[in-house]
Amino acid sequence: MNANLLARAASWENFLAMLTLALLAYAVLAVPNFATSFNISQAIAGVSERALIVLPMSLLIIAREIDLSVASTLALCSVIFGVAVQSGAGIEISIVAALLTGAIAGAFNGAMVTYFGLPSLVVTLGSLAMFRGIGYIILGSDSVNVFPDAFTDFGIYNLGDSPIPLTIVPFLFLAPVFLIVLQFSFVGRRIYAIGGNPDAALYAGVKMARIRLCLFVVSGLVCGVASVVFTARLANARADNAIGMELDVITIALLGGVSVFGGRGKLTGVFWALILIAALRNVLGLSHFGGDAQGIITGLLLIAALLVSSTAQRLQGAFGPWLYPSHSDGPSSGGSSVSP
Repeated sequence: MNANLLARAASWENFLAMLTLALLAYAVLAVPNFATSFNISQAIAGVSERALIVLPMSLLIIAREIDLSVASTLALCSVIFGVAVQSGAGIEISIVAALLTGAIAGAFNGAMVTYFGLPSLVVTLGSLAMFRGIGYIILGSDSVNVFPDAFTDFGIYNLGDSPIPLTIVPFLFLAPVFLIVLQFSFVGRRIYAIGGNPDAALYAGVKMARIRLCLFVVSGLVCGVASVVFTARLANARADNAIGMELDVITIALLGGVSVFGGRGKLTGVFWALILIAALRNVLGLSHFGGDAQGIITGLLLIAALLVSSTAQRLQGAFGPWLYPSHSDGPSSGGSSVSP
């Protein structure tokens, strides 16, 4: 076996696939009620919002940025959507209001990072509290629970007789778009360049500020989409929606092989991590592990993903030519050569 085949066989993406398939096989054989149509539908529906938000989050991390405010943005958009419906606006207008709110929130984060030169970690940590605070100012501790039947039906029904919930449909439309943009387009090559070597990207003429701003706007916009899905699924709009969801989203991205150092990662690995996290949470729930235990395991997975990313970075520096031949897809792979 040559070095290319060895690296591919040992790739993090393939390891995730095998681990996920092993977990699913165990769950089908050993966990009661796991393989039922109802449980599969509930498990997929429960990850719908995270699946959406992890798409722009992965791109941001590859570009050496991060958005810690995604859950708060979702909550604020949900509040705006609920208040709009409550005021008598139609569902279509309310959805537009939620999407516009998300885009504005993303633009705020992006402007602070690109035009004022502030670290995205600090900016989005501040906006995490600010956006949720605005939601509380608008709606307080109240909630909006009355929605048209057609909207709540979207949150509870499946595609025909399949176990696929309607709430995952927005992800199924957006995921191929993000995959193509990141891994097969000139925009994706610029994103990898920004994260891999910002100085070289700037010297090559990559419009870094514009791309980073667009990534934050897209993140906010997708949070708006996720807020509509979340509100439909729970038939509830309130300011404390989705608390802690940012931890799950970041865990999925890093566990999927997106490097915390930027410049490397592939959405195919993120998709496997998404399935793994969804299956693991579902198995733990069916095994009567509470939310606290699930949170502990999610936190441990995040730490493990960071350790793997850091170790891969060191291994690449020491044994790069042998362990990671060109075009390999190792633990934090996905970067590619870029032209402006």
